[in-house]
Amino acid sequence: MLGPPGIRFLSLGDRRLAYEVRGPADSAEPPLIAPAWWVSHLELDWQHPGVRRFWDGVAADRTLIRYDRLGAGMSDREVRESDLTLEHEVATLRALCDGLGLDRVSLVGGSSGSCTAVAFAATYPERVDRLVLYGSYAYGAELTPPGVADAIVAAIDAHWGLGSRVLGDIFLSGADSAEHDRFGRLQRESATAQTAAALLRLVYRLDVRDCLAGVRAPTTVVHRRDDRAVPYRLGREVAAAIPGATFVPLQGTSHFPWHGDVDPVVRACRTGLAEAQPDEQSPDPGPLSSREREVLRCVARGLSDHEIAEHLVVSPHTVHRHVANIRRKLGSPSRTAAVAVAAQLGLL
Repeated sequence: MLGPPGIRFLSLGDRRLAYEVRGPADSAEPPLIAPAWWVSHLELDWQHPGVRRFWDGVAADRTLIRYDRLGAGMSDREVRESDLTLEHEVATLRALCDGLGLDRVSLVGGSSGSCTAVAFAATYPERVDRLVLYGSYAYGAELTPPGVADAIVAAIDAHWGLGSRVLGDIFLSGADSAEHDRFGRLQRESATAQTAAALLRLVYRLDVRDCLAGVRAPTTVVHRRDDRAVPYRLGREVAAAIPGATFVPLQGTSHFPWHGDVDPVVRACRTGLAEAQPDEQSPDPGPLSSREREVLRCVARGLSDHEIAEHLVVSPHTVHRHVANIRRKLGSPSRTAAVAVAAQLGLL
């Protein structure tokens, strides 16, 4: 039911949601959906080479579906008060999945879209294959010091040009003046000042703290250490609260994944999307999961936890936890002993 690539529209009551399908419709992997960010424009943002590079890299041979939320981009521009809730964000994503006949999907949630992804994954665990979060947070009130959020929203509401420049300084750390100008034009063409302000208020009050423990899909949380829009600690807290989640810290200051050094973000997201689930392991995995066997092979090569972390694009803490689990499962007092036992069991 996905149909050919292109921009299409889904009826939501008396309004229309614009969505875009890219990539093969016959991929063996579940389609990849990117919940809408604050404001976006399906046609215009794809003109940016960084956006194309990021999504082409992450989606690769998968079907990619993106959409503009109601009020922004190519969707109908009317915004109602009832739209400005987390429940509406989840309902919109469900309506898109249902309208396209998708029973199971993977989600890449970035920034405020990460809240939608988390809430959807917790509400409909049977429908989410894998979850990748970038620049994520659980509680919007923690994004800025008290009063700062109100000042930013007021600047947007009063003067969209000035407001977009303020946001550019936050989102695009290190970008040149041409990039700031392009960003400002894109924001102003994606939504009116009033709509942008209303949607940003929603960003600052989203709260998915109660949803985190209910996520069951294999989850990877990617965050740049010096992200100026969403503090690094908030991404770490999201990863710590989701059962079994992997946290991948990256260097960088830009909030948008398609700015700065894009390739490490792409690799981290692709690794998260390839994370094996229990029913996808080898026919006879023995006592170790496929990921644990992968870590064990690195240990057998003499790699340290930090070297394994770099090789697998995960955090050293995650590697340390895997090694501890391997030793426990194999009843081995040391890494060397674990390798010896695994060799005897044919696990290497």
